Amino acid sequence: MPARLVAAPESIAGRGRDLGMRAIAGRLGVYLLAGWVAITVSFLLPRVVPGNPVAGAVARASQSGNCNSQCVIAIEEQLGFNVHTSIWDQYLQYIGNLAHGDLGHSWSENAPVSSLILQYLPWTLGLLLIATIIAFVAGTAIGILIAWRRGSWADWILPGATFFQAIPYFFLALVVVLIFGQTGTMLKWFPSLFGYDIYVVTPGPNLPYIESVFSHAILPAATVILGSMAGFILTMRNNMMTTLDEDFVLVAAAKGLPARSVVWYAARNALLPVVANFTIAISLLVSGQILVEIVFNYPGIGFHLFDALGKLDYSLVQGIFVVITLVVIAANLLADVVYVLIDPRARQVA
Repeated sequence: MPARLVAAPESIAGRGRDLGMRAIAGRLGVYLLAGWVAITVSFLLPRVVPGNPVAGAVARASQSGNCNSQCVIAIEEQLGFNVHTSIWDQYLQYIGNLAHGDLGHSWSENAPVSSLILQYLPWTLGLLLIATIIAFVAGTAIGILIAWRRGSWADWILPGATFFQAIPYFFLALVVVLIFGQTGTMLKWFPSLFGYDIYVVTPGPNLPYIESVFSHAILPAATVILGSMAGFILTMRNNMMTTLDEDFVLVAAAKGLPARSVVWYAARNALLPVVANFTIAISLLVSGQILVEIVFNYPGIGFHLFDALGKLDYSLVQGIFVVITLVVIAANLLADVVYVLIDPRARQVA
């Protein structure tokens, strides 16, 4: 009997790890399928939309001189769009190029798409990371406060946050620029164009450039935070109000624990569903940030996607679409893994 009592916790822990690994493996399979679908869609889009990217590029090349047959072949190879081969052969070639990190060649920038995306991606990821962390932490804290102080002035915070969330991202960005931006007409407190002062500072590891980058990120980040924080507030507030009425919280309060300790005790349990909803929030944040980057001319993926669409640079559009999709899938997978690791119920359901 004693031996069984000692071994039981180890077997339970091992079974929990196995369930956790199976749950993560199941989610990984779903995300791999989603990634394959996204890559396939990105391949098909330029081939099903009206027009021919090769013909458009040839027409632009002909404006500066005669584009002969060798010129057409070179453009087809750059765009990865060979109209003389079957769609299946083109698809296999596209997958093979992706496997080697080759996303094609941008005719508008005259550079490999992969090198261009490596320049754009840090701007988007940096802004997304800052905005997501602030929105999550602030929204969660405010949700706890509203649940704790329900029936007080704190209840008015939620309608205000919901109002900002109901406004489309691009319109909210325009209002923020109008009120606070230096290109606006009112307060003119913060820079509202580009990722840094392109006329004054020199890019590199120097203090003026770093200060300029942070000052130019204030308004875009504030727009994303205002537009996304209400979801975290509402989720945390609802979960917190339910948890505060649970028996274990009432018992803790009856034992004479300080009010702050009781609230913290309840908040730790109410936080798990908020983490579960974090995956949905990531997708909404990315889509909203793309529109924000366009309004602020912020040099991230979203702004350059809009610019590439205007120039009909299909190779750059394809590459950016694939990268955005894979970044969102990776972020959702990471959030799912964290949730499975911190909540044993997710392993049992899986």
